[in-house]
Amino acid sequence: MNTKHLFLGLALLPLMADAAQEPKTSDGYPYSQVPFTAVKIASGSFWGDRLQAARDVTIPLAFAKCKETNRYRKFEMAAYTLQHPGHEGLKTDEWNMAKGPWWNPFDDTDVYKTIEGASYILSTEDDGPERRRLVAYIDSVLDIVAAAQEPDGYLYTARTINPEHPHSWSGSARWQKEENDSHELYNLGHMVDAACAHYQATGSTKFLDIARKFADCVVKEVGPRQGQACVVPGHQIAEMALARLYTLTGKREYLDEARFLLDYRGKTEHKALYSQSDKPIAEQSEAWGHAVRAGYMYAGIADVAALTGDSVYIQAIDRIWQNIVGRKYYITGGVGARHAGESFGADYELPNLTAYNETCAAIAMVYLFQRMFLLHGDARYIDCLERTLYNGVISGMSVDGGKFFYPNPLSCDANYRFNSERSLTRRPWFGCACCPSNVCRFIPSMPGYVYGQRDDRLYVNLYAAGSADIMLHGKRVGLVQETDYPWQGDVKLKVTQNRAGTFSLMLRIPGWARNQVVPSDLYAYADGLTPSFSVMVNGKAVDASRLVQGYLRIERKWKRGDVVSVHFDMPVRLVSAHASVSDDRGRVAVERGPLVYTAEGVDNPSLPLGHVLMPRKPQFSVEPSYVIRNTEADGAPSFSVTAVRVPVEAADIDGEGHLKVQKGNLLLIPYYAWNHRGVSTMDVWLPCSLSALHD
Repeated sequence: MNTKHLFLGLALLPLMADAAQEPKTSDGYPYSQVPFTAVKIASGSFWGDRLQAARDVTIPLAFAKCKETNRYRKFEMAAYTLQHPGHEGLKTDEWNMAKGPWWNPFDDTDVYKTIEGASYILSTEDDGPERRRLVAYIDSVLDIVAAAQEPDGYLYTARTINPEHPHSWSGSARWQKEENDSHELYNLGHMVDAACAHYQATGSTKFLDIARKFADCVVKEVGPRQGQACVVPGHQIAEMALARLYTLTGKREYLDEARFLLDYRGKTEHKALYSQSDKPIAEQSEAWGHAVRAGYMYAGIADVAALTGDSVYIQAIDRIWQNIVGRKYYITGGVGARHAGESFGADYELPNLTAYNETCAAIAMVYLFQRMFLLHGDARYIDCLERTLYNGVISGMSVDGGKFFYPNPLSCDANYRFNSERSLTRRPWFGCACCPSNVCRFIPSMPGYVYGQRDDRLYVNLYAAGSADIMLHGKRVGLVQETDYPWQGDVKLKVTQNRAGTFSLMLRIPGWARNQVVPSDLYAYADGLTPSFSVMVNGKAVDASRLVQGYLRIERKWKRGDVVSVHFDMPVRLVSAHASVSDDRGRVAVERGPLVYTAEGVDNPSLPLGHVLMPRKPQFSVEPSYVIRNTEADGAPSFSVTAVRVPVEAADIDGEGHLKVQKGNLLLIPYYAWNHRGVSTMDVWLPCSLSALHD
């Protein structure tokens, strides 16, 4: 099958299943996420374009790369060894996992993650030839995966291909190096997540049976009892996946296993800050170590805390969240300051040029922030989710869906090779392809973050054009959002159906609309502006002065045809960082709505970015349809964004060594849109006189 054209011609169509379908077991959270299957994003909208890019380009590309880079072949080789034990190929270097030049023990997950993303797309497609073709293709891949599973459920190609000579990270026996680099439980985690999504999309248990068999093997072999391997994951994600599998199946052993994997951190022989296993979770209060592993573990802590009612875990995750958002959080919503170990840095260690900010770490933060909302129902967590989503996540994928970033720095001098594999620009794939495949699975799940609910309250968390078919107390509510957000601050919510009677619509008033950059003192607006917002129901103003945890509550017996109109002022804003962030002293960043802006050299050829000085009272002008034209040879299409201009001065040294100052107009574009035209200089934080910060 030609996967390159797998999704061409598909459109976002009505839901294939009743949005009311719920898992067998409660997920334990006080608040619930309205499932992505209940939300349809409008085509041609900001998020509709990204979903289309994922469907038409990213997912087909990922499937093609899985074949091209031998991801499928690994499963086929493992299956051959299972069917022909002791075969002659085991004596060759190609089958020697310790020598194979193209093996990573976590490569299996790229297949799983791609299936997961495709499953989210399937969940919002009507039956038709293209959908049936995709279902059949996934089935054919699952046949390859299933054949590599050992009789007791163990599925880890890096060992099964050649048990006598497994990958050097894997050890001579199962789980022997799990706490270091084997990634056996990491593979399980991504498999389970993908299998749950596939089951939800198709109703088929084909993948779920494979995943459950592997999970049952882990439950049997990994744990604290005699004869078991008492280890915790070296790369976390199994914890949150097993919690998800429990909520789907009701099998308590999966939740108990997730709890064990968390409870025993800091209690096994291997203790490492890098993998957050240096101390028990109850004693952890600061984000350290590998940022992706940490983010997945923190999300898993929230899941297990919700399902078990463990207040100690809730207190731990609250402390860690405060540390991240208060001291280790980039203005773009990224985390992970250091290239060394792809890790968090110390408090206020937030360099720009050398920022790592792995795309996967931003995705992990979205998982964490969503769970914090589900625990506490406070808009500040969604404020952070929105910031990370619009800046730190989508910056990792080109607008056309075909190229990716691994790190996401906040500055580029066109010399420092910030990207994985020594690249200065976006790439269509990586040898370690965790970020492309992770974006592939995440973007199609975006509709699930738009709404939340609890009792008779329906939370509007994100503003995105589209419709929703929601079950509130088992009764149907239909909503339509009309908006050009994030480019404009006007939103109309129309009630298209209401069988739930009286309920409360909870409108999130974003932090940026309430003069709060983030829910801490890490960043602050530095321009003295006081933007306003207003809300009307059927043309009548609503008192918007009283908010409940960042939400405006409107309670009434809603009728079909009711319209809620929301207006947010969307001026261009200046932001300053906490004085302890040394790299940002004397600098300001620019925002508009949820978007962080950046200056790129290709847009400002006459202004040396490193020497631009923002004026004391900048006068910004907004350009609503600035076209970013691709200049590379691959023919990627151009696209338009809302850009902003500001008069600036730039200092430089002339040929005789004299200081010269020139005036010019600096153009800034949304951060996610940079590096679509090849290598260029770039800066998010721009020099500004200290007095300008307080004018």
